[in-house]
Amino acid sequence: MKFLIDSHALLWAYWGDPQLSAVAIRLIFDPANRILVSAASHWEIAIKMKTGKLILREPLLDFVQHAVIDNGFTLLPIEPKHTAIVATLPFHHKDPFDRMLVAQALAEGIPLMSADATLDAYGVQRLW
Repeated sequence: MKFLIDSHALLWAYWGDPQLSAVAIRLIFDPANRILVSAASHWEIAIKMKTGKLILREPLLDFVQHAVIDNGFTLLPIEPKHTAIVATLPFHHKDPFDRMLVAQALAEGIPLMSADATLDAYGVQRLW
């Protein structure tokens, strides 16, 4: 299975946080699955680090290396086909990063792993 992972799920998986659901744990750590990490996620993490809302134990580039690359996850760039969908989305959710993740999942035709049930309003297949 191929899916896009939300920023919080990526962080929780990397930290072994108990907030990660049993389904999420099974899917994330199944080597048969292909996990995509959006450029929007490391952008969001960088902003949260700068504003003091998130403290990582390592520099951002090291985090991306360890949490994404070393785990065999695939970086998903933001492409015009993604931003075109963002332009059409209703404002069920105000967070621009989550809106981009929804657009990417819709454009790529893949599920989105997220604990955020608000995203269901967009018709994206949400895993949790």
